Amino acid sequence: MPIRTVAIFSPGDMGVVMGQVLSEHGLGIVTCVEGRSELTRLRAREVGFREARSYDEAVAQADLVLSIVPPAEAPSVAERVVKSLHRTGARPVYADCNAVAPQTVKRIEAMISEVGATFVDVGIIGPPPEPGSSTRFYCSGPDTTIFEELGKYGLDVRKVGQKVGEASGLKMVFAASTKGTTALWTELLVAARALGLEESLLKEYAIGRLTVSKALMGRIPSMPRRARRWVSEMEEIAATFEAIGLTPRMLQGAADMYRFVGDTPLADQTSREPDPSLDAVLEALSRTLRGKAGVRDHKD
Repeated sequence: MPIRTVAIFSPGDMGVVMGQVLSEHGLGIVTCVEGRSELTRLRAREVGFREARSYDEAVAQADLVLSIVPPAEAPSVAERVVKSLHRTGARPVYADCNAVAPQTVKRIEAMISEVGATFVDVGIIGPPPEPGSSTRFYCSGPDTTIFEELGKYGLDVRKVGQKVGEASGLKMVFAASTKGTTALWTELLVAARALGLEESLLKEYAIGRLTVSKALMGRIPSMPRRARRWVSEMEEIAATFEAIGLTPRMLQGAADMYRFVGDTPLADQTSREPDPSLDAVLEALSRTLRGKAGVRDHKD
């Protein structure tokens, strides 16, 4: 079946750029931004998304539905689409492109398959697919044909396996190495500052690990604006590891770190604002930490 129209829920940082690429390569893009922020609505308008009045209207027009939302919202988006499939009789292919555990994506697949729609598991690795980026869209499942067609429309699509859960599993283990590591480095640098050892620590890194440490620290300034949605992603990775018999605690700790960052004004920044400096991030988090310590001391 040829693809003419793709519905994207919703046009956030990843979804809007993905939709823009597909649109520039000739596909129609439709979305429903009901309940979304004014920034999300603005993004969609700027890149030419057709705005449907409801999920029903968007689903009825689509050959392929892409769910690209914060991990915690993935099941609820699937539920809304299932209701629309029932009401409209439409049967577009549904691709879950969210950072969720294999067991989560299998639950979503069961919901979609129950109404007779084809389901594709997708794991996105890399930043939004702008010119020069190397974003990969890994897919898995018994029938990924239509999603693989997006490879003709500007995306780097790669099939990773025949089973639902394989693409999401790949995303989970990869994100543990990137976002999980960023959480660790954020915590250790805040701790070093709180202990008065930051200068000594940085001198130690300069002796033999300067390149590695610079690269890892370089990820921190853009992290705060993503911290709130990364909490649930770390929890999904923890659930992935726990399901195969490994400890979930390291990634639960990463979730706690992002929750800590998400509770600060740093997390209110949008992608349209310049990232703060590393020093500004560490100082803001250290100040918050000192405030928490003061509260504890007062209680004692």
